[in-house]
Amino acid sequence: MDSKTLTVLDFPKILSRLADFCDFSGSAELARALTPTPDYDEAVSRLAETTEACKLLSTHDLSVGGAHDIREQVDLCAHGGVLDPKELLDVQSTLESMRSLRRYFDKHAGEYPALAEIALRLPAQAGLIEAIARCITENGEVADSASPRLYDLRRQVRVAHDRLMARLQRYLSDPETATKLQDTVITQRDGRYVIPLRAEFKGQVKSIVHDQSSTGATLFIEPLAVVELNNAYREAQIAERDEVRRILIELCGQVGLLAGEIVPGVAALAELDLAFAKAKYAQAVHGSEPMLLNTSNVERRKPPDNVRRSTFGVPTVKLLNARHPLLDPETVVPVTIDPAPGTFSVVITGPNTGGKTVTLKTVGLLAVMAQSGLHIPAASGSELPCFHAIFADIGDEQSIEQSLSTFSGHITNIIRILKKADRRSLVILDELGAGTDPQEGAALARAILAHLLGQHITTFVATHYPELKTFAHTTEGVVNASLEFDIQTLSPTYKLTLGLPGRSNALAIAARLGLPQEIIEAARAEVNPNDLRTDKLIGDIHRQRKQASREREKAERARSEARKLERDLAERLEKIEEERQQILEKARAEGELEVEVLKAQLKSIKEELKRARQPLEALAEVEEKIEAVEEKIQEPVKGRKSHVARRTSHTPLKVGEKVILRSLGNEGTIVAIDEEEAEVQAGALRLRVRVEELKRKDDEQEAVSAQPPAKRRSPELHSPIANRQSPIALAPSPGMELDLRGMMSEDALDKLEAYLDKAYLAGMPFVRIIHGKGSGKLRQVVREALRGHPHVKSFEEGGEKEGGEGVTVAKMAN
Repeated sequence: MDSKTLTVLDFPKILSRLADFCDFSGSAELARALTPTPDYDEAVSRLAETTEACKLLSTHDLSVGGAHDIREQVDLCAHGGVLDPKELLDVQSTLESMRSLRRYFDKHAGEYPALAEIALRLPAQAGLIEAIARCITENGEVADSASPRLYDLRRQVRVAHDRLMARLQRYLSDPETATKLQDTVITQRDGRYVIPLRAEFKGQVKSIVHDQSSTGATLFIEPLAVVELNNAYREAQIAERDEVRRILIELCGQVGLLAGEIVPGVAALAELDLAFAKAKYAQAVHGSEPMLLNTSNVERRKPPDNVRRSTFGVPTVKLLNARHPLLDPETVVPVTIDPAPGTFSVVITGPNTGGKTVTLKTVGLLAVMAQSGLHIPAASGSELPCFHAIFADIGDEQSIEQSLSTFSGHITNIIRILKKADRRSLVILDELGAGTDPQEGAALARAILAHLLGQHITTFVATHYPELKTFAHTTEGVVNASLEFDIQTLSPTYKLTLGLPGRSNALAIAARLGLPQEIIEAARAEVNPNDLRTDKLIGDIHRQRKQASREREKAERARSEARKLERDLAERLEKIEEERQQILEKARAEGELEVEVLKAQLKSIKEELKRARQPLEALAEVEEKIEAVEEKIQEPVKGRKSHVARRTSHTPLKVGEKVILRSLGNEGTIVAIDEEEAEVQAGALRLRVRVEELKRKDDEQEAVSAQPPAKRRSPELHSPIANRQSPIALAPSPGMELDLRGMMSEDALDKLEAYLDKAYLAGMPFVRIIHGKGSGKLRQVVREALRGHPHVKSFEEGGEKEGGEGVTVAKMAN
């Protein structure tokens, strides 16, 4: 990639912000050195790593922990060098971070394959970690337990130190020598313990003089009696030092032996942390993964003249609600660039400081970011070709004092770009042809744009020249785009409109700023009338597109509300259907109970007739009707398809008709109606509802009257025997269910006993006892009570639809 272009597009600033999200120096270096890749597979792989890291960090707080870039230290160990204890602690914490990440990605390799592949290069050297932890304390010192010899040597050092201090303390407390001392303190000189002697008593204490004060009044002496003790202490210290160094050499040797694994592991750790940093940056800029389009199969050569540009298969840039990542996301105006397939050049026009340069930089920078593996601040669904090269000539000099040198610099850069660019390149040109005579500059700009178009090179151009607007309008493969300007506020709106050139607002702005009207009119007279008509036509088109855009947004909102209403209605109808199913299931269960009761009554009547020696033929008709009712009850409950009910009558509703509101079930009178909505007076309420929500009251009554008698009421058993009073008077039913949930055992048993008595007297064939699941204690108590009860023949656990373990069904004795 062109390094000058990366600088012009402010890519180093992006990398600097990315590096701030890295957790250690190794990944920060990778971030600052990151460059876009022209290779499609590598770019896709980079994006996959970032996407996986975003997914991971959204649910887990995973990081490299206390890792450090220890490659230099490890290399030193590999060449026989020795690290200090704190550096070995850095090695330990880095190895622990590697081991932790390696274990995590080994377990979740299927979920994060790209990151897991990087983690495979992380070493998991538990032995070295444990060795360092055993020998080095958290404070960065070699532990006493590092070796048995070190433990003994440090004990000897403490003993020698205590003996030395005790002997010197005698000199401080002895009245004979204490008066000769400058101060009662023990200090050190040249690594040996000494006491301060006043200079006038020199020679009165047998000693070795190691130093004297700056005034000469104090001599720092080592009494001869403690020389051997001092020597013993120093010898113990030297032995301890040598043992510590031996331990450090041994540890560093282990580190050096594993350098071939640790150094690549640190590199892999840096790559993982860079992926995490990319994910954090994506969250910061509200980025999304773009879809990269492969351009490797696009040939560099110019296509044949007989092949239309729109069908040659070159991918186009598609950015939805794209934002410049360096601008404040709360205030930046997003732009959408979605030209038709076969478009190679976009010509952007608009006012100064209107956002043309920012738009160009946004396109180039987002393409660079995508090929670097970064998510871009744009809506999901954005697409970018994987360019083999990106070139930009963007000059921020927008002063009227542009000189020839500026023009020469731009042309020199453009010449360099034209030599290197091919059909797989992206070229961005700001103020093409500016800095020279307008007529010659416009002709040159048009010729350069035509050359790039002829090579099928994707190009974005910002210009003020009307000739380029005309060229874009009349040439296939080129499209105009404009940035809007608010004449009322004299400020740009930064909104990009694709398909229309920008208007020339010079006269309008001058008039708004107060330039005399006669000067405005004189200037207008100098302008070509065709140009004025064209400008007016463009203005009208802009206004019509704005109006159409507003209407489209309004229609979209209405469509969204209609979809929401449709979903709400569907949910309500589904809920109503569920309630209907439950009611029908309950009704069927009650019907089953009634049939069982009728059978029991019929059986009792038969027995009475047998005892009375009466004929049984009169009961045949009753038995047939009971069997018919039982078959009807056993039919499965059929669900209805959830849909908005339609009117039963095709005759239009009229003002004054009585209607029923389907959603409320209330009756009302129509007071006003049109094709879609009606006003209904329902009591004191005046409602405005859709016509589909209404049905005639007459239709409702006809539907009810049209139902067969079996659906309107329970079947009647017409029989002399059925109408005759039974000799056995059955008690009223206590209901087919008893709910004991939440009750204490004793209270539940009392209620159960009373209920079973009533059910037995009512001749009920079975009952359901609801005790709930809970701990199972109440269920056990209930079933113990049912077992052996005189009114209960048997019992069983409720079915799946009846409540399962939470319900017991008891069959009553005859």
